[in-house]
Amino acid sequence: MPDDNMRSRRTDDASAEALRHFTDALAAATTAEAAYDALCALTKATVGAKLFTVMTVDMTAMLACRTYTDDPENYPTSGTKPIEMNDWFEIVHGQHRSFVANTLEEIDQVFPDAELIGALGCGSVINLPVLIGSELAATINILHEPGYYTEARVEAAKALLTLPAMATLAFARQL
Repeated sequence: MPDDNMRSRRTDDASAEALRHFTDALAAATTAEAAYDALCALTKATVGAKLFTVMTVDMTAMLACRTYTDDPENYPTSGTKPIEMNDWFEIVHGQHRSFVANTLEEIDQVFPDAELIGALGCGSVINLPVLIGSELAATINILHEPGYYTEARVEAAKALLTLPAMATLAFARQL
């Protein structure tokens, strides 16, 4: 049991340090990209990610736009795409819950780019909804190797990233 307590304490200390770095980076940010860079670094340091993107949504126009990516070659930030009314939409928009998939087969059921996701070494995803004024404003999309997003990691993502994601999006909107 002491080993579990020590491991938990080290994890908590690392998360607290990552959150301090995020807070400092967000406070120093002068561009939306710098703010999103801070959120990406926090995500990678706490939950883990091979690919990190942010999609903002315009529910009036029913359009989504990738506003940030840490892989501009494969996932550029240009353009918009129509929001599709599917199971993913109901989970993330209707219920304001995170969408989680841990296999390429699950990802392929809702995302047309599952082949590219797999080619990048990813096979699991968390789409964390970001609410502003109780409305879906964006999703934070966190991808890693197949099976990576265990229940504990999903709960950590919600606990550690929800408020920083809201702050980042609110900051980016001000610019």
